[in-house]
Amino acid sequence: MDGFDTAAIGFIAPSLISEWGIDKPSLAPVLSAALFGLAFGALGAGPLADRFGRKWLLIGSVTLMGAASLASATSSNLTELEIWRFITGLGLGAAMPNAVTLMNEYCPDNKRSFITNSMFCGFPIGSAFGGFFAAWLIPHFGWRSLLVVGGVVPLLLVVVMLFVMPESPRFMVVRGAPVERIRKVLSRISSEARRATAFVMGETRAAVAQASGKTGLALVLSRPYIVGTVMLWLAYFSGLVIVYGLVNWMPVLFKEAGIEPARAAVIAALFQLGGIGAIFFGYLMDRFNPNRIIATGYFLTCLAVGFIGQVVGSTPMVLAAAVFFAGLLMNTAQSSMQALAAAYYPTAGRATGVAWTLGIGRFGGIAGSFFVAELARRHLPLPEVFILVGIPGLVAAAALLIKNRFSPQPDAPVSLKPTGAH
Repeated sequence: MDGFDTAAIGFIAPSLISEWGIDKPSLAPVLSAALFGLAFGALGAGPLADRFGRKWLLIGSVTLMGAASLASATSSNLTELEIWRFITGLGLGAAMPNAVTLMNEYCPDNKRSFITNSMFCGFPIGSAFGGFFAAWLIPHFGWRSLLVVGGVVPLLLVVVMLFVMPESPRFMVVRGAPVERIRKVLSRISSEARRATAFVMGETRAAVAQASGKTGLALVLSRPYIVGTVMLWLAYFSGLVIVYGLVNWMPVLFKEAGIEPARAAVIAALFQLGGIGAIFFGYLMDRFNPNRIIATGYFLTCLAVGFIGQVVGSTPMVLAAAVFFAGLLMNTAQSSMQALAAAYYPTAGRATGVAWTLGIGRFGGIAGSFFVAELARRHLPLPEVFILVGIPGLVAAAALLIKNRFSPQPDAPVSLKPTGAH
């Protein structure tokens, strides 16, 4: 639902142009409003989650994004829609970093990237289904119906989360939670935990020892982590220039190229559906150098995005294949960044590290929306537009190679272990 709500504005953009009689450049603030919210939501939620826990920050953020999406459906002008999309973005921005962190802290060490990436596939799949729903809902019920769906479903999910979603056991150990509370959660995983009288977690990485006593942002920006942190930010920023530039503008660009709106929405949705490839990347990241794996994905993305512009005038089948293949590469690389960041930081700063990577990166999404808007304003040919949009993929690849050279991925943390069980 995070992916669904994030991408929804791009799928309703053609309808807004028709219904409200606005031009394309006027859409840029609306398309970017949620991205500003995403950035600030992530930047604020990470440190709070490292202090108060992952569960309640995640529940609060999902509640906010659902309620604000419902309110967005009542908008009668661009200003109202911008405000509500910004508030929706605050919830969206806080939700994903905490979901990634919570998931990562439950993963077995040797399957950490695979499982985290599998969970994160919900984001691109949700974005893709936004396009499929838009193609059917908007002609029958109008553009507001897409926002209603994006509001009701998260609120129903909150009810389920309240009763069945547990807190992170790693976080509870770091924060000194009562052993009974930790035991209650871990006994659902292992019978051995039921006999434990205490739980300890040893994160023995040299970098953690050097940053001893630091938590949250102080740890993320400490000397052992600073190079890797900046390169993660740059790579994620560059990737989102491509993602949001295309997700928000492809339906409009394809419509201008003479493709009917419903078909343009479906073809554009294929770009996000490609994110399921992150499962395969997760498998490779657990076995080989994760920085080089993702850098390769970004490099190939640059080539694939440029190729879309070369086939816009061909048959819909060829265009759809090109969009899907580019999305497969782009979203596979981008969706793997969360697992890379989560594995890079220790528990004391993991939520902040992941959230700030996503938060700083969101400004890339903002830049991508305005970048493509400016290219459209200049009436550049579509082949040139797609070539220019693909270039940030090279920047992202270079950033990860620099991270690998000067700040390689630390060893995975030692697993949480019970004591007093024998």
